[in-house]
Parts: sequence; C-alpha cells; structure tokens
Amino acid sequence: MNNSAEQAWGVVVSVRGSVVDVRFIGLPALHNLLITGVAGNVLIEVTAHINEEIARGIALTTTQGLARGARVIDTGQPLKAPVGKRLLGRMFNVFGSPIDGKRELSGGEWRSIHQPPVPLSRRVTRSEIFVTGIKAIDVLAPLERGGKAGLFGGAGVGKTVLITEMIHNTAGVHEGVSFFCGIGERCREAEELYREMMAAGVLGNTVMVFAQMNEPPGARFLAGHTALTMAEYFRDDAKQDVLLLIDNIFRFIQAGAEVSGLMGQIPSRVGYQPTLGTELAQLEERICNTATGAITSVQAVYVPADDFTDPSAIHTFAHLSALLVLSRERASEGLYPAIDPLQSGSKMLVPHIVGERHFRIAQQIRKTLAGYKELKDIIAMLGLEELSREDRQTVFRARRLERFLTQPFFTTEQFTGHEGRFVRLEDALEGCERILNDEFTSYPENSLYMIGNVSEASKL
Repeated sequence: MNNSAEQAWGVVVSVRGSVVDVRFIGLPALHNLLITGVAGNVLIEVTAHINEEIARGIALTTTQGLARGARVIDTGQPLKAPVGKRLLGRMFNVFGSPIDGKRELSGGEWRSIHQPPVPLSRRVTRSEIFVTGIKAIDVLAPLERGGKAGLFGGAGVGKTVLITEMIHNTAGVHEGVSFFCGIGERCREAEELYREMMAAGVLGNTVMVFAQMNEPPGARFLAGHTALTMAEYFRDDAKQDVLLLIDNIFRFIQAGAEVSGLMGQIPSRVGYQPTLGTELAQLEERICNTATGAITSVQAVYVPADDFTDPSAIHTFAHLSALLVLSRERASEGLYPAIDPLQSGSKMLVPHIVGERHFRIAQQIRKTLAGYKELKDIIAMLGLEELSREDRQTVFRARRLERFLTQPFFTTEQFTGHEGRFVRLEDALEGCERILNDEFTSYPENSLYMIGNVSEASKL
C-alpha cells in the first residue's frame, strides 16, 4: 500500500466499548473522522496515536456489530457542521443531520466543529450589558454581552419558560438568533421544548442541537462544539448577536470524564478526567464578543450533591460572569420569574460598568429584601403589628418590590391571559427607585403584580 488512495484505508484491531483501535499505513490526523461498519454507519473520531501504525478513536455512534478486521475509511477531514441561515427553525444532532422529521440539508457550507477561539486582538475589551427585557435579571443580575451566565434551578421552577422568553426577546429587540444546545438530557425534554417554542412562535429564529443521554459519550462531548460552530457563523459572517443556551454544562464535563476513562487516562480528583480544565476552556473560550457581534451564553448548571467544592463546579464557575438562581419557594408563591434576588448576582453589577444609580438601587433592593427575610420568622410567630414602624416599612417595601419584579411573558400569554411585556432597563430602575422611596405605600400590593412599567400600577 504505497499510493495515497490506499493509505486512506485501515483495519480495526480492537474494539473496547466506544474505543476503537485502527491500524493504518499512514496515520490519520487527530480529529479526523473515520467511517466503518457494514453499512458505513459507525463514525469514529481520532483522539490519539498509539504508535506509528495504530490510531485510537472514540466512536460517535454505537459500535454494535463492529469486529476486528473490519475495513475503515479515513475521510481525511474532521467532523463538520452545516452553517448558514438555512439552519433557522431546525433541530440537529451532533453530525449536523436534521432530527425534526423535515427535509435533509443539501449542499451549502459545512465547517469543522473544532475551531480556535477568537484571538484577543479581535475581541472587544469594554464590558457591555446584554439587556434581556426581564426586570429581575437586568436590575439584579445583568448579563454580560459576550459573557456566560449560569442558570441554577430544579424541575418545575420555570427554567424552560425563562429560556423561551429570552429567545423571544433576543429575536425581537436584538434582532439576533438563539441556539439551544441540549447535552446529555432526556429526549422528552427536547421534544417538549421544540413544541413549546413552536407554540410560542419563537422557533423561526432558533436553532436546536441535541445529543441525548442515550447517545455515546463521544457524541455528547462534541455537541457543544457543533452548536458553537453553527453560532459562530451568525456572529462572524452574519454579524448578529447570538444567545446560546446550554442545558446542561455538567453533562459536557461528564461525557469528557467517560471518554477519558474509556481512553485509559489516569483519573484526577473525584474521578474526573485530568484534562477537565482544558476541555471546558476550549468550549467556553469560543463564547465571546467581537466588534461585529457577540455570543452570549446562558448555561444550566447541575452541581453534584449540591457540593460547590466539586471540581466540575469550581471549573465552571471560573468562566461565569453571572449567576441566576431559581427558587422553588418563590415559584410556590406565584412570583414568576422565580429568580432569587439574594442568591443571584453578576460581576457586571459594579459602578463603573452599570453606573452609580443602577448599582445603588440594586444594593438597596438587596438590603430591603434581606431585611424582610430576617423578619419573616418574627412575623410568623408574633404578627406584623409587633414590628417597629421602621421594620414595617421594610416589609411593605420588600413585598411591593417582590411583586414588581414579577413580569408577564410573551411566551406564556395563552396560559396566563396576561399580555407579555418587554421592560427597558431605565423603566425597571425607575420603578424600583420609586417603590424604595415609598411612592406606592397607598397602593395595594397586587397593583404591582404582573405588570411591565410601574406606571401601569393603579389604585384598584
């Protein structure tokens, strides 16, 4: 086998689960895609060179039926994803193949999913706020344009509703596109989210990429890179702002740990892969802003056993610029979005970025709500009348603030009967400031519930 055409062929020498060793005359490059199997349905990505003849790869599909001696084709190129505006409104798997039952993609541009991050010389060094139009986020935990925010919350507290509303507002106000990347989550969630986005009318500006929990670890590990390659087209070529939602970033780390274990690498602390920090950084550093557009990311974060010292949590937090914590207690009280104002926060909330006024109002809101939280036990035991006049004022302000920070969403209009509201940051700050100045003491609490601007409140 001397000519180059023959060197594109290899032979399987071992199969151990998802790890496949292949003997070649001329070794394929790292990240090259190999095709094997009876029907060419087994796809393998080269991850290591064992010696001058054997390449080791991780199967991105099931290896059932693959045996020693099977012929392998080196495609000579890495795994590629389709790019362009033709992706809008579609759902894909890690290979860029549609999984929404609609027509296949034909032709068009395809790019390698392994792209270097934007060089520092092309990045914008000033920090800007990414306005979501959601009062609780913009006032108390503003997102950074081109930054990464962590979304914490259990089942049923409103993560999906918050995500669909952000997608709606990104399309309407920023004239941008949204990407939803599901990594290692349930197939039921993918199907439900697709239907909810279609019902809410936001699917046309959205691209969805899924690698579900039943897929091999190699596919789950690369799903984030596929979504980012598609998103980078809209940032760099279409010059649009992109909102990238990842659910769940822990599953990406988990898939990397599985791949590392299969490859025979010695595990590091708590059994994670020794390359955890590098692999996470390779994904996260591609999320940034440039002079022409930005990829802003909101990532659902699972913290194993609520242990914030877990290596996966520590490495993830190092990349985040904002934390959005959803509270079951607030959801049970009907305070939607159920964002906990005391646990949520942002690195952007400093005077030289958001301005003195915004910083001061946010601090006063936190102080008022923290004071109310401390007084709740006393109120439960003795009643509101036993509090001092000053403490009663704190309670009145806090309860009005809590209700003003609720908001009717466009994506839930058909369920709630409330018309959705996009609230400008200036209007949200003005409303909070007027409540803190006791301008609404004579108004009932419910007059501030589920409204947009504070001017909508009326003495019912």
